[in-house]
Amino acid sequence: MIRLAIALAIGAGLAGPHAARAAEPSHPSAPHPSTPHPGTPHPGTPHPGTPHPGTPTPAQPSPPAPARPAPVPFAAELAAQPLPPARTAWTAMSEQSAWAALATATPATRQATRWRYAVALIARDRAGEALGVLDVMAADDTGLAKVAAWRRARGVALGRLGRTDPAIAALDDPALATDPETCLWRMRILAEAGRAAPALGVLGCAMPALNARGAKARRPFILAAARAAIDAGRPGPARDWLDRIPATDAAAALLHGEADRALGAAATSRRWFDLAARTGDPEQRAAATLGTIETDLAARMLAPPAAARRLAALLFRWRGGMVERRGLTLAMSLATRRGDESALLAAAAALLRYGNVGADAAPLSATVQAHLVALVAPQSTMPLGTAAGLLWDYRDLMPTGAEGDRVVWMLADRLQQAGLYRRAAELLERRLSSTQRDVEQGPLSIRVATLRILAGAPDAAVRVLRETAMIPYPDAIQDERRRLQAVALELLGRHAEAVATLADIRDATPIRAEFDWHARDWSGLAASGTALLPAPGPRGGLSAEGQAIVLRQAIAHAMLGQEAALARLNRRYARAFAPLPTAPVFAMLTAPVGGFDPARLDSAMTALSATGPAGAIGDLLTAGQAARTSTRLD
Repeated sequence: MIRLAIALAIGAGLAGPHAARAAEPSHPSAPHPSTPHPGTPHPGTPHPGTPHPGTPTPAQPSPPAPARPAPVPFAAELAAQPLPPARTAWTAMSEQSAWAALATATPATRQATRWRYAVALIARDRAGEALGVLDVMAADDTGLAKVAAWRRARGVALGRLGRTDPAIAALDDPALATDPETCLWRMRILAEAGRAAPALGVLGCAMPALNARGAKARRPFILAAARAAIDAGRPGPARDWLDRIPATDAAAALLHGEADRALGAAATSRRWFDLAARTGDPEQRAAATLGTIETDLAARMLAPPAAARRLAALLFRWRGGMVERRGLTLAMSLATRRGDESALLAAAAALLRYGNVGADAAPLSATVQAHLVALVAPQSTMPLGTAAGLLWDYRDLMPTGAEGDRVVWMLADRLQQAGLYRRAAELLERRLSSTQRDVEQGPLSIRVATLRILAGAPDAAVRVLRETAMIPYPDAIQDERRRLQAVALELLGRHAEAVATLADIRDATPIRAEFDWHARDWSGLAASGTALLPAPGPRGGLSAEGQAIVLRQAIAHAMLGQEAALARLNRRYARAFAPLPTAPVFAMLTAPVGGFDPARLDSAMTALSATGPAGAIGDLLTAGQAARTSTRLD
């Protein structure tokens, strides 16, 4: 109940001083409605000028009370006070006194009471509660945001909560630039955030406030100064700072160990870490273990593989804070030395996802992205399954924009080379669905449709092409999309639709002949293939493609029993086929129909070259048929 009363007292001014003043009576109370106002005759009474017998003369109304002056805003009152020095900056209060003061505060004294309470909370290192009180004060009086004392208190509270950038921004005030107490807190906040150079830069300004404190109050600031000196590569001055703290202090022992390691004194460094491991809290014991690993590595007393195992065991049982951040940084270094991409990415990703890396985030992210790109580069030696798994695990860290597209395309290339057409198609189709609906979808839809056909899923190829058909692509892209749609329809057994799709494509005769051949449409092939017949040329001068066209034409005429057409082919091409390996097949096909042997025809069709007039489209049709057959068998 007491805490509830305090909370109500703290928040009572949230509506602002105007609301508080509105709640107070500023004029005499009005008479009750049932009481006649003086000067107003009651019905049935004599005129006011005629006194009623036995009725006293009514009293005259009193003059209005003079208006009270508006209270001075607390921001102006606080700004007029000098900044308190170190010894009086943070005055403590007992809980009982603070609660009593807040519970009995009036609107005129509430802000001052809150201020004393916030200062007392900072003195007791209860930064979260102090920040809440300070923010409530600012809600009632926005002018406090310009008052140096309030800004200093808020910056200290934010710094103790680990919110470095807002804390430094709050302390960035001309009135606080040379204030020793502000400089001391600024040094501590920066040092604890790993910003050694700016922390050491304000140390001179902070010395008066540091020297004004007692030994116990100095300790956290001395530790921060030593931390900054070590991080800045100045272990000698760090040891001088640490000599002011008792040697049994575990936190100081950890810093002593780091300073001695930097000075090359490995044995002394180990002794300091052993002391911290015996006397420290759990976090300090974890830091001591990490320090020992780092010292043994630096002294070459521990091999990198053994160090990696000890480090992994430490990171398994300790998470969070600077200890984990340093451990993950060391894990990255060890993984780089071993060439272990998986371990390197795991450590770097943990730092980016969970570590407060601050300004190091950008270079660390660039390092991770470079390694992810290298996983799927053509020269990568990592197995495809491992590379694809790592890309999936760290997909949230992938590069974006053009570089991200390049990674996706390289992975799709490797999947296609490995014959994993369905996986490659799924990868690119996800990319296609996230691409803006414009001409950029054209080449990507062609690639996805091709992969779907190779994977034995022509129906999916048709779907992809139709879903992206509402964009006015250039003619070359439109023609290629129609060719692929025709191939997919042919594979689905919809021969008439496939042929109709070719009607809008220029130079579609070779593809039509290819479709007729695969569909065993002999009459269609006899009609479409005639236009493709090559010139006879010199003896043996027919190319492999030319031989396939002539032989396919001969098979079509033979299947239709067209002896005249076969005779014409024999007269025209007999001399060109004579020295070629396919001469016996040509002679058999163009022989009189009476000597036609179906068994020999089947063997001729089997031995016929796969090279056809449609080139790559014919190869795609053949591969799609094989994949579709395999899919059905599975």
